[in-house]
Amino acid sequence: MRINNWMNTRLPTVVQKLEKSILLGYDSEPDIGLDLAGRTQIYEVLDEILAILFPGSFGKQRVNRNDMNFVISDSLRHLSHTLSHHIQDVFKYRCFKKKCSDCTCEQHAEETVISLIEGLPAIRQTLLADISAAYDGDPAAHYIDEIVLSYPCIEAIATHRVAHALYKHDVPIIPRIMAERAHSRTGIDIHPGASIGPRFFIDHGTGVVIGETAVIGKNVKLYQGVTLGALSFKLDKSGKPIKGIKRHPNIEDDVIIYANATILGGNTTIGKGSVIGGSTWITESVVAGSIVYGAPASRETLIRQTKKTPKK
Repeated sequence: MRINNWMNTRLPTVVQKLEKSILLGYDSEPDIGLDLAGRTQIYEVLDEILAILFPGSFGKQRVNRNDMNFVISDSLRHLSHTLSHHIQDVFKYRCFKKKCSDCTCEQHAEETVISLIEGLPAIRQTLLADISAAYDGDPAAHYIDEIVLSYPCIEAIATHRVAHALYKHDVPIIPRIMAERAHSRTGIDIHPGASIGPRFFIDHGTGVVIGETAVIGKNVKLYQGVTLGALSFKLDKSGKPIKGIKRHPNIEDDVIIYANATILGGNTTIGKGSVIGGSTWITESVVAGSIVYGAPASRETLIRQTKKTPKK
């Protein structure tokens, strides 16, 4: 058959080209190379964390109340070893890339895992506040359990709060894997670097994008399609984007942002208690208590829209 002839004559050339291309960028040393199968293992770690935070909701089986202590303890012991291994790997990988000579990757990884696990009770309390905000803010919600089991924003926000804890400990790669898993499953894209206060609710959620340096206060509500993004990136002398600078907006407490609104820029702040209408384009700050709506606004129009009506 023709396919057999092709496999014997031309396929070896394709294999050689692929091998050459892969090995040029492949870290073949087992102590510093990243196991690309590890992405699936990170998914499993994330699922285990979510199951610990919400047993019976994210877990694979219902947990009896009398068995709760044993199940949580057993899960956390397993998680401690597994996650420590993965974090140590990515620390070593970064050290290899940066040619570090005095790294303490194992100790750093263990300290990070201990901090994350000891912080899980606080993360759960914050998530309970998020769930409460969803229940209070959505007339279609009839039960708290309904929100935990079916609202995509809960998985996205829960994942973010775990990934953000790792991000704050300067863990590379793993927080992004977690965030992108949530993105692929929910349509909600939250960079693990974003700082988000309690009672955060994303209604519907599809298409929401929240950038790395965004700062969101407490009791904030977003609708689908909202973007908290960056303006044009500043470039260095070699023409590459400058990293580590504030690029995304600040959203203060008690703000509501309706569907498909776009708010851009690291110097942009949406003042406390403001309401941003759907499909609005904002690149400058608005004062507390503003109501902004309509088509993309010039600065003059924006100021006029945000003036409050005097009380009689």
